[in-house]
Amino acid sequence: MRNDDRPLRTVDLARAVGLSTQQVRNYEDAGVLPPAGRTEAGYRVFGERHRDALLTYRTLRQGYGPVTAPRVMRAVHEGDVPGALALVDAAHAELHEERVSLRAASEALQALAGREPEPLPGPGGLRIGEVASLIGVRTSALRVWEGAGLLTPGRERGTGYRVYGPADVRDARVVRTLRRGHHLFDQIRPVLDGLRREGGSEALRAALEARGHRLTARTRAMLAGAGALHAYLA
Repeated sequence: MRNDDRPLRTVDLARAVGLSTQQVRNYEDAGVLPPAGRTEAGYRVFGERHRDALLTYRTLRQGYGPVTAPRVMRAVHEGDVPGALALVDAAHAELHEERVSLRAASEALQALAGREPEPLPGPGGLRIGEVASLIGVRTSALRVWEGAGLLTPGRERGTGYRVYGPADVRDARVVRTLRRGHHLFDQIRPVLDGLRREGGSEALRAALEARGHRLTARTRAMLAGAGALHAYLA
């Protein structure tokens, strides 16, 4: 503890950082705080080091989330600083992969959005197996996407078999690309609506821009968290 450290009761620490006393106890039990001292009567005694730990955790949590942030703090308080930094590194690597995925989706979708639906090999449209083979997915995936309302292939008279026209195949390509970029169905639906309505434009651009803004905000929050952790370790 620092030379200017002064004893803090649980309620004092809770008030200093805007938490309840029970939250403070829970954080100590979870290792987010270093172990507290005890009075002869068994009451917890905290100090400025504990206040610093709570403020560091709060900043870490904004960037690294409620799973990684406590693990980082617990590793630090267990004396495993390399392990804590490895968790930080892994979170940044994951964020980088998301950016790579976003860039790939943006490039693929921009190319798709500006093109007219391609003519299909053979007249009369394609069956589900042919579409699956053409775009590189399983037929079960196409059925799931149809069940979610993302695809609406026609049906062949008499047999009831699905028939995919050029626009249907284009839509399937878009869904495949966005799903590989970890977009949710509710995020894909407006993109497809925009493609069908205007050939690709604003809904597609808005979805990608929104995801890019979220990644940028998370990066900034992670940088703030890393800075707070560096100061705490020092």
